[in-house]
Amino acid sequence: MLTCEVCGEELLLEEDMKTHLLLVHLESDLHCPLCFLPADSYDQVHAHMSEAHPEGQDNLPKHPSSTSASTSRVPVGQSEDAPAKKAKCIRASTLVNLKSQEQEIPPEPEHTGPVSGTLSAEEPETSQESDNSQPRELCSSGGRPGSFQAMERSGEPEQWLKSPQRLLSCPMCALVCSSPSVLQEHVELHLEEQNPEKGNSSTDLKLAVQLQQEEEDRRRREEAWQEKEHFKKLQKHYGLDGSGGYRRQMEKTMEREVARGLLAPADFHCKKADLMESLASGIDDGRSRTCGAVEALTEFYQTKVRDCVHVWLCADTDHFGASTGDKGWGCGYRNFQMLLSSLHRTEPYASSLQGACFPSIPQVQRMIEEAWKAGLDPQGASHFNQRLQGTRAWIGATDIYVLLTWLGVRARIVDFHQPTGPGDTHPRLFDWVRQYFLQSSQSSRLPPKVIRTSLPPLYLQHQGHSRTVVGVEQKKNGSLCLLLLDPGSTLSLSSDAVSAAIRHIRKFPSSLKHKQYQLLTVQGVLSAEDKQAAVFNSRTFCAERIP
Repeated sequence: MLTCEVCGEELLLEEDMKTHLLLVHLESDLHCPLCFLPADSYDQVHAHMSEAHPEGQDNLPKHPSSTSASTSRVPVGQSEDAPAKKAKCIRASTLVNLKSQEQEIPPEPEHTGPVSGTLSAEEPETSQESDNSQPRELCSSGGRPGSFQAMERSGEPEQWLKSPQRLLSCPMCALVCSSPSVLQEHVELHLEEQNPEKGNSSTDLKLAVQLQQEEEDRRRREEAWQEKEHFKKLQKHYGLDGSGGYRRQMEKTMEREVARGLLAPADFHCKKADLMESLASGIDDGRSRTCGAVEALTEFYQTKVRDCVHVWLCADTDHFGASTGDKGWGCGYRNFQMLLSSLHRTEPYASSLQGACFPSIPQVQRMIEEAWKAGLDPQGASHFNQRLQGTRAWIGATDIYVLLTWLGVRARIVDFHQPTGPGDTHPRLFDWVRQYFLQSSQSSRLPPKVIRTSLPPLYLQHQGHSRTVVGVEQKKNGSLCLLLLDPGSTLSLSSDAVSAAIRHIRKFPSSLKHKQYQLLTVQGVLSAEDKQAAVFNSRTFCAERIP
């Protein structure tokens, strides 16, 4: 004999015991026979049926451990009474029919008509006493019997929450969630929709914004510090750091010479007196001036140079070299003195420049400041803070343009802003200079080897330095060579030193390889109206660009 471990019923065969367990004790698939609410035990089915379906107590499956006759133990050899057998048959039939209905009957299609969670009054109840009877369907028009929709529409959602799944409802809408984590995520979505700024102000976002702001502040402070240091270096490099100008540098140089024993104290006081007199008069002392540079070049090319076809030279020009007072920063001023020395020998410039005869460097600075006050080059004036006197400020082609315009001389700036030949050379610059000197040549006859013109020299500027172009040489192979006077070097015109000096004057294309060059040329005298227009146009310079 085999005894059921659940209800104690004894059976003869093992196949009968399996059938008994399947039909009577479907513990793994217990649910309400009316609404199919799942349950874990018979106690939960009893509790649910007594609260939700009191009218269906007749179909309630009996608990295997109850004292009813359907589950009582029967001694061996005795048979169960009729009521117990009947109850057991009803229970088995109900469970089998419910199981088969859940597996075989497909869900009814949805529709949008009225929904009712109770049986219609006109629908007759079927008998549950018969083995072939079907249970009542507690369902709506949409959804499977026993679904949550049917429970909610019947007005009893709390019974669903009492199920073992422990479903949780959203406090902000009618949605029911199956777990606390799902409910938490759902509620957070509600909160983000009501307050969209809350997500943007989360802790991670605030931290990211704070770190980005700190990085931006640090970068700005670093850039400001670097810009300040760079500006200090530029001021020191260009003589705008307040360390003194021409006079102060001259005095310091003489004091060092006295300290080293190179200059006697008496000579120091004599030179200082001469310096003060020159500064007071505004006229250069002439110590660094060398006259007759063009004459010496003419003689050299006529007698000693054999490999050139032609050489063009400008009008007479004096060489001005750097002195102890402007060494390292005065090239622009010295080149202006060279140009001015040539203009004083050429008409019509000589009559217009009677009041500007060989000015000293401090006097040139004073003249530029007067030009600024007259309205010329407001941007340049702002760059130098309206002050040049007493500084070692560098000047360039635009400052020479301003100075010449203020003196009534028409000037023009040509900008060779990029190389035009192989190896960063500037062949276009050489061709332009040759064409400049050719404008005064006579085309009716064959030009001589050395051509002296009445044209003023050219002011040549590049980054960090400037020189004066006094001529151009053309060789037999067609190559060109510029003749430059450099204020940074001394010039000796003695018969023995000319050959050595000419090596520093001749510059071939391979020697001029800076990225940018500017040429300033003088083109006549300005009338009063032209000068006023030039003052107005100097607010924005428009140099001619080649190429």
